[in-house]
Amino acid sequence: MRLPKNKDRGSLEFNMTPMIDVTFQLIIFFLVSSHLAKQETLVELDLPSAESGVETLEEDAHRRFTVNVTLDGGLVVAGESLDESQLGRRLAAQRAKNDKLEVRIRSDRQVEYGRVKPILKECLKNDVWKVTFAVMKQGP
Repeated sequence: MRLPKNKDRGSLEFNMTPMIDVTFQLIIFFLVSSHLAKQETLVELDLPSAESGVETLEEDAHRRFTVNVTLDGGLVVAGESLDESQLGRRLAAQRAKNDKLEVRIRSDRQVEYGRVKPILKECLKNDVWKVTFAVMKQGP
């Protein structure tokens, strides 16, 4: 009886290439998404102070849409300057993706209410009812 040779069977190797590709894609995805999340709060604003309020943790948020209102009244979303109509379209697109959308308004303390009012109107038009304001805790 003749014994088979191992060379004829081929090698038993595990192909790691697809696993490495998936790993690198996940790393890139998380780097990009964390950069975009941080970009929402990079706008330097002198936030108003509040004596009371509820502190929300980032993990508690469903899908938060942050609108920054600069001192000159400009609207900034994810590092991009928008006007009211662009904000409405962007808000409608986000609302279509998520029915539990939360809008956070970060405004400089010296901005007049007239600059914040259009944001609230767009939230009303797009059926967004959870609107919060970012403030600094007042205290000693």
